[in-house]
Amino acid sequence: MNKTLQYAFKASLPVMAGYVVLGIGFGLLLYDAGYSFLWAGLMSVTIFAGSLQYVGVGLISSGASLLSAALTSLMVNARHLFYGLSMLERYRDTGVKKPYLIFALTDETYSLVCNVNPPEGVDLHGYYFFVSLFDQCYWVIGSILGGLVGMILPFSTQGVDFSMTALFVVVFVEQWESAKSHIPALLGLASAIICLLIFGPANFLIPTMIVISAGLFLLRPIIIGLIDSEKESTNSDLNTAAISAAKQCNSATKAARKEDIK
Repeated sequence: MNKTLQYAFKASLPVMAGYVVLGIGFGLLLYDAGYSFLWAGLMSVTIFAGSLQYVGVGLISSGASLLSAALTSLMVNARHLFYGLSMLERYRDTGVKKPYLIFALTDETYSLVCNVNPPEGVDLHGYYFFVSLFDQCYWVIGSILGGLVGMILPFSTQGVDFSMTALFVVVFVEQWESAKSHIPALLGLASAIICLLIFGPANFLIPTMIVISAGLFLLRPIIIGLIDSEKESTNSDLNTAAISAAKQCNSATKAARKEDIK
């Protein structure tokens, strides 16, 4: 358990750096809208939806209807439908942790859960749980701090909401560098740009997700083939290196024997 906890904490440190800052931004915006740090903490405990919470500040301030809030929430978080489908196998047999794992699945947590290769002794399901818990704790702490800072210090909130966009860019770059195939990323970028031009900023999100899903389904054999070929290439390089090392070792052994005979 301790090893799993330590491994999850270390893996979540990059998210901590982003979530605390972003949480502070959310707390500042919510305080600026007239709500104390207690409301910021409560929203982050019960909602925990990053970008939706930023959007929620505007919904609350404008007095939006429940229907408008529901539709906006669906549009902003529609991507989680696809996240959930890809987590069916990973979250299978997680027992009582499963409801919380589903609730706490954010973009950054998804990235940490999907790109994990735990060492021996680390419980995978425990890792999923602790990473999710740590990430939410960072967000809650940041939200409360933001509310307190807004209450104590005069602060201009202009441009604070862009911090969420900046975090998405960082996550995208990390995924790009670690991905074995860039086809999904390029497909996502192209789909978003085309749908943005066709449907406009207010309506492009859901069409984009539909196009991406259809594209990934159609290109799935190609993506899998590229990943498999890269794995084979890597294995071949490793085998070549191992054979070369073995030959060098044999040569060194023979040379040492000749020296002993002399």
